[in-house]
Amino acid sequence: MTKYEEVAVHGYDEFCNAVSERKGKEVFAYFSGNKDGQGKSWCPDCVTAEPVVRGELSHLPEGTVFIYCQVGERSYWKDPNNDFKKILKLTAVPTLLRYGTKLVEDECFKADLVRMMFTED
Repeated sequence: MTKYEEVAVHGYDEFCNAVSERKGKEVFAYFSGNKDGQGKSWCPDCVTAEPVVRGELSHLPEGTVFIYCQVGERSYWKDPNNDFKKILKLTAVPTLLRYGTKLVEDECFKADLVRMMFTED
């Protein structure tokens, strides 16, 4: 049994609902491009980063929440007015965010940085 809760969401509204339903819990969020029917993201960096991030999930603190959020299709992500960019101020996918801290793009490729995010206060 895992010591953290994992939630998979699609889009900004589902992301916001997942966060609001877990008020008071520490939340980690991983933002990725949408996946196709074969489970492959349109974002090559997301394909590279996901196994690294998943490989470090065992380091998440007990009682935390890990939200896996697909941000949408490439055309939506490229729109500078999408809610992820406009409201959350995301600049790239993949992004791994601990409320207050985030890892962006190739930083998500580095297991030591991912582990540090999961383990340090």
